[in-house]
Amino acid sequence: MKTAPKYAANQRVGIFVDVQNLYHSAKNLYRGRVNYAALLSHLAGERQLVRALAYVVKSEGVEPQGAARGAERGVAPRPRGAAADDAAGGLSSEAAFFEALEKAGLELRMKDLQIYAGGMKKADWDVGMAVDAIRMSSFLDVVVLVTGDGDFLPLVDYLKWGAGRLVEVAAFRRSASSKIQEAADRFINIEEIPRAIMRSRA
Repeated sequence: MKTAPKYAANQRVGIFVDVQNLYHSAKNLYRGRVNYAALLSHLAGERQLVRALAYVVKSEGVEPQGAARGAERGVAPRPRGAAADDAAGGLSSEAAFFEALEKAGLELRMKDLQIYAGGMKKADWDVGMAVDAIRMSSFLDVVVLVTGDGDFLPLVDYLKWGAGRLVEVAAFRRSASSKIQEAADRFINIEEIPRAIMRSRA
């Protein structure tokens, strides 16, 4: 078992969150949701948080369920005219979704769901998230990738050996790639973070 590196309070940290990956893991493992505010607080700790970005996909056909439920999914419901305005705050369901993530301390990176002929849909941020992490690594000491997706293994290797950065990976251990867990300088099991999972009521 790897010994976790020691970290200094003056380290500059960047956090990159694969929101859809977290949503599906929390739903499938716990029938629950991710508390992003608690998650970010734990991941940054006493260190200097420089940037925290969330990667989300705007999708049509998602029923508005309030800001919190939208933010948990990582998919923004598309507003349906004035009738879609939130009665309490006057915000569309999409705007409320964005605001919920931002209130948790995240900067949003958004793209539209791509629908191809024949009905195939594509909605991933893998390349964009990797490019952002590489670009920003020049002014970070630690890169935190919040995803269990093994497709990010080349990114972990590059950030460690090409850019000389410490790389932490935060994910649900039971659904995360074993290779990315092993490759990271430090793996953080979200299941062990206090208040990071909000379990749905039966």
